[in-house]
Amino acid sequence: MDDLNKIFNQQAEKIAFDKEHRRKINFNIGKYDAAVVNGRKQFKNLELARKRAALIKHRAIENLDKYLIEFETNFERNGGKVLWAPTAADALTEVMRIMKRHEVKLVVKSKSMISEELELNAHLQKAGIEAVETDLGEYIVQVAGEKPYHIVTPAMHKSKEDVAALFHQKFGTAPNSTPEEITTFVARKLRQKFLEAEAGITGANFLIADTGSVALTENEGNGLMSVSFPKVHIVIAGIERIIPSLRDLDLFWPLLAAHGTGQNLTVYNSIISGPRQNGETDGPAEMYVVLLDNRRTELLRHSKQRRALSCIKCGACLNACPVYRNIGGYTYATTYTGPIGAVISPHLLGFKEYKHLSYASSLCGKCTEVCPVNINLHELLLYNRYEAVKLGYNGRSENRMQSIAAKMMMKRWRMDFGSGKLKNMAMRLAIKKAWGSRRVLPEFAPKTFRQMWEEQRGSKAEE
Repeated sequence: MDDLNKIFNQQAEKIAFDKEHRRKINFNIGKYDAAVVNGRKQFKNLELARKRAALIKHRAIENLDKYLIEFETNFERNGGKVLWAPTAADALTEVMRIMKRHEVKLVVKSKSMISEELELNAHLQKAGIEAVETDLGEYIVQVAGEKPYHIVTPAMHKSKEDVAALFHQKFGTAPNSTPEEITTFVARKLRQKFLEAEAGITGANFLIADTGSVALTENEGNGLMSVSFPKVHIVIAGIERIIPSLRDLDLFWPLLAAHGTGQNLTVYNSIISGPRQNGETDGPAEMYVVLLDNRRTELLRHSKQRRALSCIKCGACLNACPVYRNIGGYTYATTYTGPIGAVISPHLLGFKEYKHLSYASSLCGKCTEVCPVNINLHELLLYNRYEAVKLGYNGRSENRMQSIAAKMMMKRWRMDFGSGKLKNMAMRLAIKKAWGSRRVLPEFAPKTFRQMWEEQRGSKAEE
């Protein structure tokens, strides 16, 4: 068992039996589940909407080169600058060059999982640049010195009492502060940061090819202020975020809102097509879009798993997954967690080291059922498992057990050999440890099917 797999299993064992953690997660996801029921009611035919969205994203991913070049052409025509980053190191280099060129000392950041993928805050801090998260959930985990727990809800693992205690410790606020009081405190604290920051960094919910625009969706207005106040706006986006047309937003924005937070539409939806133009009074003087590959083309190389690149990062599969709900977000030890993370992380981070994530699933299919763009996630997990075997990344003992099982099942006389009691004893000796202490080992029936058939028919079964 490799180190990451061992750590994963140890952490899962610990968290799964933490009743307080389970209470918080179930409470927060329960609120989400109730909201999503209403959010989905806006669709007259949700299945048709999901199929349409899947088709549009399929077309975009299959023609990624075409649409990315179209986006670059249109965005730069509007006065922006596109920077291509094949690797995480390339993206960080480009961002730091911009920081140096503009003598940036303070950065305000809206919620962005891709900046977590790059570990951007740590690099900015190392360069002496203050980076402030302006999304409330992101700000909470930044103050706590933690990483986001969930794609959409970074502080899902914390109760309101936890947050009140954290802010009392860090800022001296009242130990029993309400969520409203904490929100007001954070808004006042961040207001001056927006005014003083030389640069704002955001992600992108969608990159629109035919207009060269960046689409941002949020509920707090912090993203819009991160764009409007600083003189420099940097967008960091994965190449898979592309959609063909501005018209596609009338489908994707409601799908993202309904499945992400249970809303008909999020509160703030912005379309940004470049820096401030002549005659405009607000917006950045310069705007950059860093297009990140970082092994996404490795995932694109796989004809089956590339479908995962259609993900719009709504977080619905995490909330639905019984594994995620029990072991939480930190156990995965990756930026992208839950079912979608289990599919893409091995390809982005290294298949040999992260293959175990594709086995962290019950394959119940709930993730596929709730995906707004119809990604067959539970099937993609199986394709990942198949690839792990094909690449020879399974352990020797597992391969040996699979080989023995195959030989047993290829011959009827081997299947029928011995009593049920003998077979159960052999199973306990052979695979009980691998099966795990938390699962009940299946037992062979006292009689084989052949024996029962012969007794029922009163004659020898045909060979």
